[in-house]
Amino acid sequence: MPELPEVETTRRGIEPHVVRTTVREVIVRRADLRQPVSASLARIEGRKITGIRRRAKYLLLGIADGTTVLIHLGMSGSLRVVKPGTEWRKHDHVGITLSNGRQLRFHDPRRFGLVLHLTDPEPQTHPLLEKLGPEPFADSFTPAYLKAACASRGTAIKLAIMDNPVVVGVGNIYASEALFRAGIRPLAPARRLTLPRAVKLVSAIRTVLTEAIESGGTTLRDFLQSDGAPGYFKQRLNVYDRKGEPCRQCGTAIRRAVVGQRATYWCPKCQR
Repeated sequence: MPELPEVETTRRGIEPHVVRTTVREVIVRRADLRQPVSASLARIEGRKITGIRRRAKYLLLGIADGTTVLIHLGMSGSLRVVKPGTEWRKHDHVGITLSNGRQLRFHDPRRFGLVLHLTDPEPQTHPLLEKLGPEPFADSFTPAYLKAACASRGTAIKLAIMDNPVVVGVGNIYASEALFRAGIRPLAPARRLTLPRAVKLVSAIRTVLTEAIESGGTTLRDFLQSDGAPGYFKQRLNVYDRKGEPCRQCGTAIRRAVVGQRATYWCPKCQR
């Protein structure tokens, strides 16, 4: 599944090609995604795209009439900027033709993604967005905040930092990697997080996500950057998907467990 770094990489990749252009045509080839493509999406034709931002794993295209196009890449979706005459691939479901001679295409083989037209001028009040926690790079995501958010949670710390009401965008791979860098065992109870360990964890989350964004993502099987090239962060992974391999810091064999139905990896010596 594309995570925050993949979505941010996509945002940065398409931004210069879509912002300040006018929508010439909206083409919906298949509308039955996780939620149906909004019937009102055609209303953005003739309107200018004023900006594109990311909230958690959602992309929000601002439209000059005050509405917003919300896009979620689902399990295997991607966005590409192509020439309108480019042959449509089997799972290209939505195309937005732009005034600069380009077309933004939404590709989603599993159809778990979303393309919704939000008409409320306050998109953050939409049910998909209103309960999201702080962004990991936001000033409000502090060690004190994280400690307080975890104080009443008996679940594993890994599950806590993957919970969107606590903090958004820390997916499975990045949670494992951040906990390794912070020296925290992923199965440790969240409520036992101390302030000094929270300081390390907040810093590790930000560092791991920053490096992943700069590298273009984690090279998941279905993920391609907006220009069609894969990301390269996977080359830097310390624990994820390395069961039985030696820890890069101490040489101890990496362990694996299933936590919350997700594969979890850690070093039993470096993480306490």
